[in-house]
Amino acid sequence: MGERVLVVGPAWVGDMIMAHSLFRVLAQEGAQIIDVVAPGWSLPLLARMPEVSEGVGMPLGHGEFGWRVRRRLGIGLKGRAYTRAIVLPRSFKSALVPFFAGVPVRTGYRGEFRYGLLNDIRPMDPGVLTGTVQRYVALGRPVGEEGPPPVPRPRLEVHADNQSRLIERFGLETDRPVVAMMPGAEYGPAKCWPLDHFRELARALADRGHRVWVLGSDRDRPAGEAIAAAAPKVIDLCGRTRLEDAVDLLGLAQHAVSNDSGLMHMAAAVGCHVVAIYGSTSPVFTPPLTDRATVLHLGLDCSPCFERECPLGHLRCLVGIRPDGVAESIDRFTAVPAGTSRAR
Repeated sequence: MGERVLVVGPAWVGDMIMAHSLFRVLAQEGAQIIDVVAPGWSLPLLARMPEVSEGVGMPLGHGEFGWRVRRRLGIGLKGRAYTRAIVLPRSFKSALVPFFAGVPVRTGYRGEFRYGLLNDIRPMDPGVLTGTVQRYVALGRPVGEEGPPPVPRPRLEVHADNQSRLIERFGLETDRPVVAMMPGAEYGPAKCWPLDHFRELARALADRGHRVWVLGSDRDRPAGEAIAAAAPKVIDLCGRTRLEDAVDLLGLAQHAVSNDSGLMHMAAAVGCHVVAIYGSTSPVFTPPLTDRATVLHLGLDCSPCFERECPLGHLRCLVGIRPDGVAESIDRFTAVPAGTSRAR
């Protein structure tokens, strides 16, 4: 009989998608059950990962400690008789639920004095495990393995029936290659390609006959409106879709232009050609996990700084990536035939 594994998942869209690589490894190794404790917003995303048996909603906001809530949730999971738990975040509070659930083997990296809460504490060598996804997958592998582990890439299921509903609801057209633009990044402005660059690119792509859709959260509405105003027939969908809708819309797109964000990882996981733009962060640490990627990163002396805002005040790492260069990256890449869906 396979293992029954409880995973405490991360709190960001991109990290949750990268965690799918771990879920795939666990399934390949014969895990019978893979349940994931995760923020409520992420449950529809987990539902697009066939290896996940159930997403268990954490009824707390980001950063909330909630001792009693975590204790109650853990005790409620005791009856599921998990054989193993893997805790991906490195905080103290994230290790509480598996402890209260009485999971016999509780694995995670050293951090925030979690001795006792975890009983399989792993060291983490950033020189070997250079990327976030490698660090996640390594926790699912046996102790003592040398070198970075093999990483199966995330693959999100796309639902054709919902794609049809979205096309009808928003009056979308897929008769020409679709380029999705994602101008947001929850981390901060030092990740965000300049809005004027997005606008210039939208005009150029529309002139070349592409369909351009702008995707993002409610916070991205001003950016979406500005980009849509740059050219006729650019469709602004920011704040108008659910997370699972974004999966299906990206499944209709041939290309995606994105900052280093959760939607970038989502686009990679449904098979888009991703033009990934990096400023304050590193394409080594959080790359788009696909062969269908064009990574744009200037590699200035001051980057990656991993700051939310540019400490030097100039954002040259992003300003210097020109819209014409992004357009050329799209031109060079062989597009999927117009109107083709990647539904699975």
